[in-house]
Amino acid sequence: MVMVDDYRKGWALRYIREATDQLKTCQQASNSLNLIVDAARKAQAAIYFSLGDPSSIESIVNEVSDGTKTVENPVLRCLVEIERTLQRIESLPASAGEEALKEADEIIRVASGIVDLLTSKD
Repeated sequence: MVMVDDYRKGWALRYIREATDQLKTCQQASNSLNLIVDAARKAQAAIYFSLGDPSSIESIVNEVSDGTKTVENPVLRCLVEIERTLQRIESLPASAGEEALKEADEIIRVASGIVDLLTSKD
């Protein structure tokens, strides 16, 4: 099990809370694509904080996601898929709010599960 220090754990939990709340607001009030993407990016940040140094993880994911090779590591493959989904959401037209909401909701659910797993103490 990965041990996360209290600082990163705090940020991971904060980001996942904010992402969840922000997506709920988008579902109820508006389908603002920018807010939806921001919520999903917060969920992504929560994962990065729960895994360690967010900037290092982001660099690795960006480097791998730009390539066409198959990623063997299941954790890295999940992170790359989240990044690719986020890039796809960002390229959607403003009228595709419902599709963006569904994609962001899935990212937040996955991120929440990962963060819960990595930040829980037995």
